[in-house]
Amino acid sequence: MSDDDDDIQVEAPALAQDDPMRAFLPASFGKKSQDTNITAQMDRSRRTVNQHTTQASKPRNRSQDPDSNSPGDSDGDSDHDSDSDSDSDEDEDEYPTSHEMVVKTHDRAVTTVSLDPAGGRLISGSIDCTVKLHDFSSMTPTTIRAFKSVDPFESKRSTATSETHPINHIEFNPLAGGAFLCVSAHPQAKIMSRDGDVIAEFVKGDMYLRDMNHTKGHVSEVTTGTWHPTDRNICVTAGTDSTLRIWDINNRRCQKEVLVFKSKAPNTAGRSRMTAVAWGTPAQGGNNILVSAALDGTLVMWGGNGPFSRPSAEIKDAHKPNTWTGGIDISSDGRMVVTRGGDNLIKLWDTRKFKEPLVSVEHQSTSDEYPMTNIKYGPNATSIITGSRTGHLHILNPGNLRPEYTTPITAGVPVITVDWHPKINQIITGSANGETRVLYNPTMSTRGAVDVMSRAPKKRHVDDNPEFTTDLSHGLSGESIVTPGALSGSRGTGTGASGKLKDPRRPQVPQQTPFMRSQPDEKHISENIPLSRMLHEDPREALLKYADVAKKDPMFTNAWKETQPVTQYADVSDEDDDGPDKKKIKR
Repeated sequence: MSDDDDDIQVEAPALAQDDPMRAFLPASFGKKSQDTNITAQMDRSRRTVNQHTTQASKPRNRSQDPDSNSPGDSDGDSDHDSDSDSDSDEDEDEYPTSHEMVVKTHDRAVTTVSLDPAGGRLISGSIDCTVKLHDFSSMTPTTIRAFKSVDPFESKRSTATSETHPINHIEFNPLAGGAFLCVSAHPQAKIMSRDGDVIAEFVKGDMYLRDMNHTKGHVSEVTTGTWHPTDRNICVTAGTDSTLRIWDINNRRCQKEVLVFKSKAPNTAGRSRMTAVAWGTPAQGGNNILVSAALDGTLVMWGGNGPFSRPSAEIKDAHKPNTWTGGIDISSDGRMVVTRGGDNLIKLWDTRKFKEPLVSVEHQSTSDEYPMTNIKYGPNATSIITGSRTGHLHILNPGNLRPEYTTPITAGVPVITVDWHPKINQIITGSANGETRVLYNPTMSTRGAVDVMSRAPKKRHVDDNPEFTTDLSHGLSGESIVTPGALSGSRGTGTGASGKLKDPRRPQVPQQTPFMRSQPDEKHISENIPLSRMLHEDPREALLKYADVAKKDPMFTNAWKETQPVTQYADVSDEDDDGPDKKKIKR
């Protein structure tokens, strides 16, 4: 190596230290290693909520305490402020609601959510007739999306009839997370695998049979369902045909048991829609109980292990008749039942004295718009959670149903479904704006959203679809080529049933509805068929428009206009006797 090599200098652009162009110049060669700041990434997911709104119930409880200071005392005011701040910190530590992860994958309201027993997979159902499958292990802060979108009736839409139905309820098997129950607005419920494949489809009953005991399946819409608490192969579904049907997933051709509810309400013909069902067992052992609610306001309880010939207890007018009781749950000890009705009431029942509610509190209902709004017990039945019309999450005391903690989730948009997973200690909510939110606390929660927000952000690929990505702060990459239909919100983008991304360069195909298949385009007919306007025109009025023209300028009768004889009729009144002889009436 010669000495001249030491004198070689690389020319660099002469830029000032504060020149913004320096940000685009490479500082080194090779692949750069970027360390992710997990703490800053977690802080970005922290919820910013007005504490006066979330702690609205605390001052009321404190004012009822006789040991509390009077409002007029200045020291009491300062203590009140310090206590409110301390209560805020304590509630954030008590409930996993300090951080959140937003999953925006549905186009319409999210009606039901469920997590598998391990807490690694999240599924959500919506009014848009699809089930979205999310895997926490494959998501990063910049790729929060569903890895698969499933329509349970996709196979039936390949036929001549286009069939699709909103999703009423989905629920993972609590004993084996390999399958979940899928209930849609259809007489046939389905058992689907954790990957979205249909394992079994229960049979549909004969709608022309009056006695529901003789039908092999539901004859009308299934509203909800749930799994057996101790047997992984048994589930129950509730339908609008006034029956509960217990199924063995290994025998889908006929139900195992039929529970026919005979309504005693007037003008119901002995039938009423079953709106909610819960199946529980005591944690310490004991008999199972099966509780269901009907549209006529009746709350019915059966022994969970049978026989099911008649209910063991029945409460008439438990809620207001003809209001949809969509939320019902049983505590972990199997003693308490909580119901949320369409009459703006939440009631607590004791299964040992199943006659009158122990506690009844007022809570605004959303059953008129979203009848599947639920209510759930928290882990170990230490809390009760539910949503509200105003978009708040309410955590209630399981003893007196008073709100212990209230926090806004989607302000102004109803929260329809909630779930609190005991293993990962995270709360899942589904709202009417299509958002699914996972609430967590980094110090209390494990796995799930905590792992997602702890990973390094994944760089978006040039061909990646940004429709299901929530982080759009970085914009589109510089080397990407934007084609028509490749941006968010386009009809040509999305995921198919196989989970693969659709080609954004594929031309858009207009959606074919059943009306469009049977009716041609109106605009095409009016432009290409000249006489098509006559279809919407009165023929009598069309002819009368030319009456005056025909008299003045007769086109077709002009040849015999002068030679045409005049028709003469005899002027005979009805009173004249010398008129023509009338026909004799036959007797």
